Amino acid sequence: MSRISPSPSLPLLSHHHFVPLFVRCRWRTSAPAEELDADEKRSVPMTNWWQRALGQRLNSAGVGSFASVVAREPHLALPHIAVPDIRWIDWTEMERLGFRGVVFDKDNTLTAPYSLSLWPPLSHSLHLCRSAFPGKIAIFSNSAGLRQFDQDGSEARALEESIGGIHVIRHEIKKPSGTAEDIEKYFGCSASLLVMVGDRHFTDVVYGNKHGFLTILTEPLSLSEEPFIVKQVRKLENILVKRWYQQGLRPPKHGLLSEANQCIKVPSL
Repeated sequence: MSRISPSPSLPLLSHHHFVPLFVRCRWRTSAPAEELDADEKRSVPMTNWWQRALGQRLNSAGVGSFASVVAREPHLALPHIAVPDIRWIDWTEMERLGFRGVVFDKDNTLTAPYSLSLWPPLSHSLHLCRSAFPGKIAIFSNSAGLRQFDQDGSEARALEESIGGIHVIRHEIKKPSGTAEDIEKYFGCSASLLVMVGDRHFTDVVYGNKHGFLTILTEPLSLSEEPFIVKQVRKLENILVKRWYQQGLRPPKHGLLSEANQCIKVPSL
């Protein structure tokens, strides 16, 4: 049995129901990240900051994917597991179930937006993840490592140094578009053996589900630095996702998911 009760609107299902099990957790153990101070803001080069903010507003491929998912494949926006943040994930159990690596989004998943520093409360959980998956963790972001904003890879290198050498995968196309080829090449295995962790339904979750990852949705660490339009899109995403759950939609099936309730734990304070 899971040690966390799912939301009443999201029933806990097992493999006997022929759909993947998923867990929704809403309770936080601490407050969200505070607004970035001046030093944190300077951690991302100012020459890229305005481009990044503008790019978050104008992800044209993302707009097309959004429309396609809403019209034809809404189940792709539904995560297999949803938690407040990565401290709720039992990494040892993930490895025991057969997963071979973990791919993280950056902004609002591991760091506050535009920061290159790990959000401090996540440090222990990331250490546990690295212990469970030594050398098999990477970051796949629509900021650091994306050549549109990080052409020379300097931000990716700075992030790698800041968070202890975790590899940032360089890539050409924003999530949710593109293939999983760069990720599969780095890990040396199929995406179906990997976990995708991120904070956005229509980028991280859609991308992960399209390519066969186990998808884990986290709540955003901080909303204070996000552009206004991104905040509004989040609200729309949440409205749509809630409606789809109420209509009985479920995430895509995953072959390693029958015991996924055991991958959730209440973090210690």
